[in-house]
Amino acid sequence: MVAGVLETVRYTYRLRPGRMAEAALLAEWGRCRWLWNEAVHQQKTGRKPTMCKLSKLLTDARGRQAWLREGSQVAQQQTLRTYTMGLRSSFTVKGRGRPRVKKLKKARLSLEYTTRGFRIKGGRLCLPGKVTIPIVWSRDLPSEPTSVRVYRDNLGHWYASFVVRRRSVAVPAADLVGIGVDWGVKTTATTTDSAFDLPYLGHRRRCSAERAKAQRRMARRRRGKGHAPSKGYLTAKRQAARIEKKAARQNAHDARVWAKRVTDHHALIAVEDFKPTFLAKSRMARKAADAAIGACKRELVDRGLRAGRKVVLVPPAYTTMTCSECGTRTKERLGLGVRVFECAACGYAAGRDLNAARTILATAERNRASADDIRHQIATLRGGESGAVRAGNPPDLSLGSR
Repeated sequence: MVAGVLETVRYTYRLRPGRMAEAALLAEWGRCRWLWNEAVHQQKTGRKPTMCKLSKLLTDARGRQAWLREGSQVAQQQTLRTYTMGLRSSFTVKGRGRPRVKKLKKARLSLEYTTRGFRIKGGRLCLPGKVTIPIVWSRDLPSEPTSVRVYRDNLGHWYASFVVRRRSVAVPAADLVGIGVDWGVKTTATTTDSAFDLPYLGHRRRCSAERAKAQRRMARRRRGKGHAPSKGYLTAKRQAARIEKKAARQNAHDARVWAKRVTDHHALIAVEDFKPTFLAKSRMARKAADAAIGACKRELVDRGLRAGRKVVLVPPAYTTMTCSECGTRTKERLGLGVRVFECAACGYAAGRDLNAARTILATAERNRASADDIRHQIATLRGGESGAVRAGNPPDLSLGSR
């Protein structure tokens, strides 16, 4: 990436809202959640809510209901705009479902404000309704923010995520050509160079006993349906969430450090386009969740695009069955118990995941991106010009394809 190019990034800070400010945010979230659910209802009744229709719905609803007029119109408009964007992506992105109803106990609290709906004054975030929230400034903003997202995590902590523009930093030239990445459970990421492998660290496994103890405490203190939760139950719930959050942050930190090492040394990054959602229904669900393959993949692709590297997403089909030396594809699938790949044609033998990583890299180096692959090109996540391209399946060289 060329130094000095403007890129769009997010800067996140911790918020310290008081009792009145927190009550105002919760009330605003209740209004936005009602509008979201109303849009979902219109979609289910076959009215096809476009942004124009939803804007008219918002105008009519604010004219009829006084409690809705008490909230910020900017936050409510952004809620409906986010809904329409999710509705469009459900039609264009394969496997993404339509927006669902946001339930009070399960939905994640999040509010969006544009430049008309917030300002920063005296180191505090000023929102509509005379809501002023102190910000914990861990670093300075590089420019004036264009929007902000205020949200609350499962621990009850509040955060503000500002969208700003900053000058990119020059990335040193890569000293290695390319690397292939194959995802797994025993080893989270197996690469063509063993020095860049990401081992399974098992952060959630180490705290599983402590987390189970907190969950049992929750079960004992849980009241019946229709009764307000006790303070003891909320305390136990917060302790369990704190343990889970700690493991998630450790996984995120390890993924960032590993992704930076890979992108700093390689010009071509061939990543297996693996979707670990189906593992949630298998016997490996707990270990797969601990490995956090999806988070590692997103971090690697994000950092690769920001650094200006060529990132190619290779479909996982037949990567385990294809020999990385001669390209011959086996006739039968390898069971999960078979950890060594042996080619019957050339006699090549290597680890199952290592052979798959080399096959992924070979597929990306052949530049076998068809018209359908270009149609599914992923734009850069940070506003640059490069993108992650989805490559085709590995060829079967024994049939004459090259």
